[in-house]
Amino acid sequence: MISPASGDTKDSRLGEETRLLGRVLGDVIRSANGEDTFRKIEQIRQLAVAFRRGAGEVEISAVKQKLDQELDDLSIELTLSVVRAFSYFSILANIAEDRHQNRRRRIHRLSGSPPQLGSLRHALEDLARRGIAAPEIRQWLEGALVSPVLTAHPTEVQRKSVLDCEREVARQLSHLERGDLLPEESAEVTEALHRSILQLWQTAMLRLSRLRVIDEIENGLSFYRYTFLGELPKIYCAMEHALSARPDGPQRIPAFFRMGSWIGGDRDGNPFVTAESLIGASRRQAGLILQHYLFEVHALGAELSMSVRLVTPSAELMTLAEQSHDESLHRQDEPYRRALIGVYARLAATMAELAGAQPIRRPEATLPPYRDAQEFSRDLDVISGSLDRHAAGALSQGRLAHLRYAVDVFGFYLASIDLRQNSDVHEAVVAELLAKCAVCADYAALDEPARVELLVREVQNPRPLLIPNEQYSDLAQGELAIFRAAADLNARLGKEAVPNAIISKAQSVSDLLEVGLLLKETGMLRHSPDGALQLDMAIIPLFETITDLRACAGIMKNAFALPIYRGWLASRGGLQEIMLGYSDSNKDGGYLTANWELYRAQKALVDLGHASAVRMRLFHGRGGTVGRGGGPTFEAILAQPDGCLAPGVRLTEQGEVIAAKYSDPDLGRRNFETLISASLLANFSAAKRTENELWWSIMGQLSESACAAYRKLVYETPGFVEFFRGATPISEIAELNIGSRPASRKPSQAIEDLRAIPWVFSWSQCRLAIPGWYGFGSAVEGWMKNCTEGEVAALAHLQEMVVQWPFFRTVLANMDMVLAKTDLAIAARYADLVPDRAIAKQIFDSIVAEWQRSVGCLRAITGKASLLEDNPALARSLRNRLPYLDPLNHLQIQLLRRYRGGQTDERTKRAIHLTINGLAAGLRNSG
Repeated sequence: MISPASGDTKDSRLGEETRLLGRVLGDVIRSANGEDTFRKIEQIRQLAVAFRRGAGEVEISAVKQKLDQELDDLSIELTLSVVRAFSYFSILANIAEDRHQNRRRRIHRLSGSPPQLGSLRHALEDLARRGIAAPEIRQWLEGALVSPVLTAHPTEVQRKSVLDCEREVARQLSHLERGDLLPEESAEVTEALHRSILQLWQTAMLRLSRLRVIDEIENGLSFYRYTFLGELPKIYCAMEHALSARPDGPQRIPAFFRMGSWIGGDRDGNPFVTAESLIGASRRQAGLILQHYLFEVHALGAELSMSVRLVTPSAELMTLAEQSHDESLHRQDEPYRRALIGVYARLAATMAELAGAQPIRRPEATLPPYRDAQEFSRDLDVISGSLDRHAAGALSQGRLAHLRYAVDVFGFYLASIDLRQNSDVHEAVVAELLAKCAVCADYAALDEPARVELLVREVQNPRPLLIPNEQYSDLAQGELAIFRAAADLNARLGKEAVPNAIISKAQSVSDLLEVGLLLKETGMLRHSPDGALQLDMAIIPLFETITDLRACAGIMKNAFALPIYRGWLASRGGLQEIMLGYSDSNKDGGYLTANWELYRAQKALVDLGHASAVRMRLFHGRGGTVGRGGGPTFEAILAQPDGCLAPGVRLTEQGEVIAAKYSDPDLGRRNFETLISASLLANFSAAKRTENELWWSIMGQLSESACAAYRKLVYETPGFVEFFRGATPISEIAELNIGSRPASRKPSQAIEDLRAIPWVFSWSQCRLAIPGWYGFGSAVEGWMKNCTEGEVAALAHLQEMVVQWPFFRTVLANMDMVLAKTDLAIAARYADLVPDRAIAKQIFDSIVAEWQRSVGCLRAITGKASLLEDNPALARSLRNRLPYLDPLNHLQIQLLRRYRGGQTDERTKRAIHLTINGLAAGLRNSG
């Protein structure tokens, strides 16, 4: 049994749990695979630990030689067992670390310490101290949207079956933590833990087939069951309780925090996302949330047993009870139960209509479905209001309060699904429509002004372009079908079911107008009774590359100058949402330049919004890794330019990051609170920052140099593509069954066509992670040498920037994490896989030199003697993990060499894919 929480030293419990999980895993391997296999794995583990924690070059060299020999001598069967063992230990270590985070936060609260930075309590108390009144907070909440958006992930490595096993292991560890277990109870829990890890060990890590869109939909929905449905209403109730205690505090919190999704609607480069998949995703979402409501209403019926012989309900409640047509003699004096019988019956009918499904527990009566979620919400309001009338208000503060907030947040649609498509596809469909009806024979040949003029005219023309019985291409039919499906879903589920059309690779005003034309053709851009055009779906441009980010404010300024576009915005409350892409901008220009251009774009767009009287909401397309905009969310939001959070914020949550953040309810709630508290603090910033012109000038020069260094390596160095494809497992990653879309947008070897996610994934596997740092060292060294004030003064400027400018500080802190995860010794062995040794040496030497420059410059600017000096928790985590990652890297290199040399049997291929999974689990990120 694990020792109870009392008397816990800071990290002792983490070590205790990690060792326990390791012992149980070892017992499972011994019993399932035999003593010899266990001994071999344990010998390798001990050597790996000794290599990372040894002292003295001679000792380390001898241990490494012995470790390499042991790994090189493994048969393919033993290789598979070793890879699985080290991979599963990394997964179990993740469980222990996540539990430790939850434990430390709980101990912090129990000790009476001040609320932690990033918690909801901290944000609300900080606002109260600064005199921000509750009505002012409520006003912002009413007009804001804060929304994490779940996306499917081309490099999501973890199977849901494995995730379910992990959750069971965590549950058994929680039981063991109890301090009042009897000996027999402790034995039972220990046996259950053993069974859970046995199940994990004998569950395949790899999928037999590539994920389908329906699989991605189901994977995304699982997190609602795990966390979202339970924790989000609790957060709303906590906010209500905190604000209602203040003068003029609101009685209820507006539904400002809602979930979004791309799963089933993101068809950019994914031919498998169709109108059918959008409809399927919406039906599954509706089924899940309605089943949740049915369960909660049934449970409420068990709780609200009040009798009219003892209480006097409201007249509205009595009417609701009569409308249920519940004739049971046992409930005639229990109006709340009778009312809920009717509510349940109407929900069951709604579920049949919207999701095509029946509840497990059949309704007592047949009643019509709810017209919308608001009608259901009004019935719950009647129940709550009636309870308040007869001194039973406390009964409306538990399950009923959570259910009411759930309806506010999830409606009948659960999460808003965004549509996303590439602008080239929109252009092709519009060109076909215009050509078929003889409006324009060659739309593609028109210049931008001519396109805009034509599109404005056609959007205003009520005459449809579609010709009945005309034959259209599959592309055009598919695009129009998905817009029609979205219109139908919004009519049935509510206007927030499919509210947005995102345009990938947006580069012009015509890209926005083309979507407007398609919306007109499918009934979502229409003339209102007063003759104005009503836009029923938001048009959201996504600016991705460095060039696009630099041009985005100009493009939007031109759009706002069009009366027709301003009319569209007016019909949507004057709100324009714009999405910024972190992945392609990084792949295009490198880490430092991407971050700087994103910051500049945000500032330019916010300024444009103020100048144009447009409410500008930003949607951040962040990935999990630093190379794709990842890193701590709290710091990232606070580092944005002033004014970015006025109408709220949306940001993507992708792949393994979703599981890391939200598979555990406690961690999920913490991450939700972090997003909410950062948004509140950023919007009600204590002091507006004055942008320092000198800092901007310095950043501009650094960015230009960093971009030049990065592009010289990636796009201008002869043989770089050969190096990348030889020194990383990109080809093998592309073969994994880990996403419904291909790794490249086009069937080519070019870096330009490769998706950013597998690009970053590949570099993390070989432990170089250049998307998260390359170019920084060259930029800083070059600028300091050329600074007219001298290098000492130049360094002083940079040191001032890191202390006083949250943007620069966050950029360097995130880079610090990536540099610490880089391992040049391991990466050198991957470089040996490149067939052309001259190219390999030249390119790898330049990467090593840049890493050394970057680390040196980072230390000089921050004044820190070592990497991660400010992040001891991550430093500890890496120290503990590296002994289990080293063998996986070694074996992956060995297996890649065999596979590329012609040993292409299924077991070798499977072993490579297992190492990819194991390293992704150990590094806790993939792409």
